[in-house]
Amino acid sequence: MVKKFAKAEEVFLVLTLIAMVALIFGQVVGRYVFSNAPSWTEELARYIHIFQVWIGASYAVKLREHIRVEAFIGLFKGVPRKILETLSALIWFALALFLAYFGTQLVLSSLDNGQVTPAMQLPMWIPFLAIPLGGIGMAIRLVQQIVQIWRGDYEMHKDGELPV
Repeated sequence: MVKKFAKAEEVFLVLTLIAMVALIFGQVVGRYVFSNAPSWTEELARYIHIFQVWIGASYAVKLREHIRVEAFIGLFKGVPRKILETLSALIWFALALFLAYFGTQLVLSSLDNGQVTPAMQLPMWIPFLAIPLGGIGMAIRLVQQIVQIWRGDYEMHKDGELPV
């Protein structure tokens, strides 16, 4: 199931990147070649980008590609290092749950309000849905990361995979 989750993230990110580039290209061609471009393409590209950022944040946790300061933690090895790595992941996990919870509250509030997007008239809860999805994805990845820390090592391998 973990591999399917990772593959789904990768496929989503690639397909949405292709869609976003096509939309922006169409907007530019429409604007400069035909002097007329639909406004919905820009709005849709913006919402796709929002989803890419939040889902990409979850995927970056898997790859351990988020920015972090290694100078201090690199001084430790063994169990002390595992404890520090776990503490860091737990703090981040709390933040991810915070985002998931309050992002869900935002989605529900928007659902109650009936607010819609300006150009496409989509319900506004759809773009807001990216926040709790990203938070939940990061939380899942952080739990996986904590398990990996205590199972094996806490370093990313050269092939970009954590040890199993």
